[in-house]
Amino acid sequence: MDFLLRVSRGIDRVTVAVGRAAAWLILASILISAANATSRKLFDLASNAWLELQWYLFGAAFLLAAAWTLQRGEHIRIDIVSAALPARVRNWIDLAGHVLMLLPFTLLMIVETTPFVADSYRLQEVSTSYGGLIVWPAKALILAAFVMLFVQGLSEIIKRIAVMRGRIADPHAEGARAPSHR
Repeated sequence: MDFLLRVSRGIDRVTVAVGRAAAWLILASILISAANATSRKLFDLASNAWLELQWYLFGAAFLLAAAWTLQRGEHIRIDIVSAALPARVRNWIDLAGHVLMLLPFTLLMIVETTPFVADSYRLQEVSTSYGGLIVWPAKALILAAFVMLFVQGLSEIIKRIAVMRGRIADPHAEGARAPSHR
């Protein structure tokens, strides 16, 4: 279990680093949006490439922060119902949800998305918009996001089992800080 907890901490560190970096993509998207709007209004210069880049950056932030959201316990759940349940039941629900729903879904998405990305890369697919960008990097972000979510799901399973065995404190318990990034 100690080895698995070290693996989990390593996964968490990578997830946090990627999530924090992805958060900065929102600022980049906003700045590009403002510059594009300004150039369009002031100089009558518009660019589909800049508009698409803004979309790519916002999409990248959303996709790459998904695993970080899971790691921090900030994903969507029915807190009103969950809060009324004993911790033991919540632990079993979380474990079952990760094993039976999250991992199979993310694995399915990885399997289905891989050829989608590979074909786009092989064809060097380009946007259908005039002056648009290449498309495969945006599609590759979808694949990367599901890989990260799958791996973070494994980390959450390890931590949930450790919590249930009394090996670690529940990182998502009310009043608890976000998991340690040792």
